[in-house]
Amino acid sequence: MGRPFAARLGANESVFGPSPRAIAAMQAAAADIWMYGDPEAHDLRTALAAHHGCAPANIMIGEGIDGLLGYLVRLLVAPGDAVVTSDGAYPTFNYHVAGFGGVLHKVPYRGDHEDPAALMAKADEVDAKLVYLANPDNPMGSHHAGTAIVQALDLLPEGALLVLDEAYIDLAPEGTAVPVSADDPRVIRMRTFSKGYGMAGARVGYAIGAAPMIDAFNKVRNHFGMNRAALAGALAALQDQDWMAKVRDEVAQARDRIAAIARENGLTPLPSATNFVTVDCGGDGALAKRILDGLVARGVFVRMPFVAPQNRCIRISCGKPADLELLATTLPAALAEALAEARG
Repeated sequence: MGRPFAARLGANESVFGPSPRAIAAMQAAAADIWMYGDPEAHDLRTALAAHHGCAPANIMIGEGIDGLLGYLVRLLVAPGDAVVTSDGAYPTFNYHVAGFGGVLHKVPYRGDHEDPAALMAKADEVDAKLVYLANPDNPMGSHHAGTAIVQALDLLPEGALLVLDEAYIDLAPEGTAVPVSADDPRVIRMRTFSKGYGMAGARVGYAIGAAPMIDAFNKVRNHFGMNRAALAGALAALQDQDWMAKVRDEVAQARDRIAAIARENGLTPLPSATNFVTVDCGGDGALAKRILDGLVARGVFVRMPFVAPQNRCIRISCGKPADLELLATTLPAALAEALAEARG
């Protein structure tokens, strides 16, 4: 557009920022930036293991969940291998599968939720190597209880691995995390410092899984892929759970405000377990795209799902009060313009 957005509400970043301790740790680490980062990420892995009640051997650090997904697909998917995901789910996973020659098989959402039972049935049908499931889900913001994912695991066919993307787990209701052992060989969980911890620009993600699976990453990963300032910041962020609690409160308030703005304009906010709210615009994908375009033209960056029927919605990230007031000011005009255009 040739100019910055007035309100950045489309990338699901945490505008509330990282812990001040994390910022201080990264600033201090800058003095030693002439050194490579620790290729084993020893301190962060040890701290994460303690945080999750597992062993460091169950933790792998990587360049965000995106980087870890790429390594995982490289490890397990050969040309022609079947991989199962939901139609409309996180596209970066699909890019990795395509890049390594895998064959994607997709199942639709059910009631704006990912459908674990359908994913497992498709995996059994096509003899899948990997099954991708996000909980909570992006782009819909919906979630399943962790116990429901455990039940679905019992349907996972032998030889398949469930890739459970838990990017938004830090912001989800209690009971959303899957209650399985880190040593369970059927599942690998992906988590990140990009969302709740507010460090998207640092690119720090981690996987939790059985030790043999985690050790296999050492065959393919970039051993110096993590910069030392990012590792220091992530460690400090993990150690400041009071800040995380504060962010959860701010996210909850922002979700409520977005939902209220949607209702004031006759739109329907969907329940959210994330740091965004998906809003049903009451029509089809064309109407949602017109509303999105109207907001973008007015300086408010939002996004939308790209597969029907979920593309009847727009997705609005949590913002600070000033960001959401701009949304409240611009949405009525964008909506009126979109409806007028739809009527012809």
